[in-house]
Amino acid sequence: MRFAAIETSTEWCSVAVWADGEIAALERRAGNRHSELALPMLQALLNGSSIDAVAFGAGPGAFTGLRIACGLAQGLALARNLPVLGVSTLQALAQESGAARVVACIDARMREVYYAALEKRAGRWHEVIAPQCVPPQSVARPPGDGWLGAGNGFEVYAELKSRVSSVRSEVHPTAVALAQLAAPRLAAGEGVDAALAVPVYLRDKVAFTKEELERRP
Repeated sequence: MRFAAIETSTEWCSVAVWADGEIAALERRAGNRHSELALPMLQALLNGSSIDAVAFGAGPGAFTGLRIACGLAQGLALARNLPVLGVSTLQALAQESGAARVVACIDARMREVYYAALEKRAGRWHEVIAPQCVPPQSVARPPGDGWLGAGNGFEVYAELKSRVSSVRSEVHPTAVALAQLAAPRLAAGEGVDAALAVPVYLRDKVAFTKEELERRP
């Protein structure tokens, strides 16, 4: 099986191609240039070769980034009649960390974070605390010890470090991690029609109103 993976939920633009267990990948810190960079990067990896499916980072994460990844996945899949698979960016973050017990936490702006507590068992991630978007003070400490805090939420909100045993705030979701998670699911036939692929936002609001900004302390 050969498939493309696209991850643009954070400031990083990351793409990969999985080919029978071998992964080629490219990644750049994109800022707000994901739409400009992602497709040329992926085309460079594909080099004209065919693919059997497309996986994308479905969220949660930056709204624009999620729409870019989903839109690119749909465009590639529709043109080739390929299945599409959305993969949780929090699971990709946990996968990238290399740990087995991970509190994945991404800055959601607006004084909130996207987070989940995930534990790997028998090679698959299980939700100990389901993904949610909450203020930092509402982040619960998962049961037990040995939890790694991964993601930039721990850098932005230092108080979160008390909820975990150790922290790697520099870890971010990557297309390589996404491909590793997508491969067994695509092999099991979990891909869907491109028209059914949708991002997972967890929050509908994208910014404070002018009145809310004026009321902020």
